[in-house]
Amino acid sequence: MADLVVKGLHVNVAGKEVLKGFDLTVKGGEVHAIMGPNGTGKTTLSMTLAGHPRYEVTNGQVTLGGKDLLEMEVDERAREGLFLAFQYPAEIPGVPVKNFLRQAYNAVKGTEMEVFEFYSIMQEKMQMMKMDMSFANRNLNEGFSGGEKKRHEILQMALLEPKIAILDETDSGLDIDALKIVADGVNKLRGPELGVLIITHYHRLLEYIKPDFVHVMMDGRIVRSGGPELALELEEKGYDWIRGQVSVGGEV
Repeated sequence: MADLVVKGLHVNVAGKEVLKGFDLTVKGGEVHAIMGPNGTGKTTLSMTLAGHPRYEVTNGQVTLGGKDLLEMEVDERAREGLFLAFQYPAEIPGVPVKNFLRQAYNAVKGTEMEVFEFYSIMQEKMQMMKMDMSFANRNLNEGFSGGEKKRHEILQMALLEPKIAILDETDSGLDIDALKIVADGVNKLRGPELGVLIITHYHRLLEYIKPDFVHVMMDGRIVRSGGPELALELEEKGYDWIRGQVSVGGEV
């Protein structure tokens, strides 16, 4: 088990401050959801935690399992157990899914698993995600539908067995059937050793992946936290309801 602890995080993007004192703790076994309008810093948070060089940390601390995450390179963060499912996974022509997954597995696990042994594990996880084995021969995300891309992200999560998984708008572009399959995959992976941070605009994903905590993010920080009922209130009343309650000094 490894807790993700973010304290007073300030981040600049292209010279503009986007995160303005962000605080959050995600413990093993917990599922947290962050909701908020566009431009509040949700994706900036996920990219900063993953180590994207475009995002400049100007202040604050982030630890994973007590270790300084901000001092780690991107690959080190993955080996320490951090996983990010991208909102817009990149297409990589010429790289078969099966090769990419095996290389990622060996790199994160620090092993050199033989091809046939790995394929056996991959097949088990693909069946869990209701994916045909022919999918493994396709080039990475090339020509994939939105649902296929997102299922592949959760397949990676299943194989890499992270300690903290960040799902950045995993529901974006999914029809209801694909949404249910992705949510079912995440729910099968839930357990005391995995902390999950879901970033989403909509309540519908949270109907299938029940969060323990819901946070509302505005202007680069969390302004309201609660249980699953908070997502329902947002669905009914919108973000203006929260804006009307936020005090000048901070949270409500």
